[in-house]
Amino acid sequence: MEIGYVILYVGDLAASVGFYRDVVGLAYKFTDAGYAEFDAGGVRFALYERRRAEWLTGRAVTPGAGGEVVVMVADVDAYAERLRAAGVPVLSGPADRPWGHRTVHVADPDGFVVEFAEEIPRARGRR
Repeated sequence: MEIGYVILYVGDLAASVGFYRDVVGLAYKFTDAGYAEFDAGGVRFALYERRRAEWLTGRAVTPGAGGEVVVMVADVDAYAERLRAAGVPVLSGPADRPWGHRTVHVADPDGFVVEFAEEIPRARGRR
């Protein structure tokens, strides 16, 4: 078994495509019928218009902040500088986390938290 797709339901597809393509740096593939797809390495990352998602699921889909997208990078401090230079508000970090990541957090247009993380040595004594 493997995870094939991660899909976020978004309010403004064009704004979200721009964010994930231009700010996050994911490789954009295509947009069709309220759906946009990116190549994110071993898993596909997609965006789907929230109004269409309600048709698909048969119930109202609430916006944003119900999840987090983590993007692994080689140098989180350089990414944080890139984000600031682009005018993207940083929610937290860069900071070392005890579980072995250095992270910086921003929010996408729908309020989903996007974490950029780089692996660092894990703090001793933690499980």
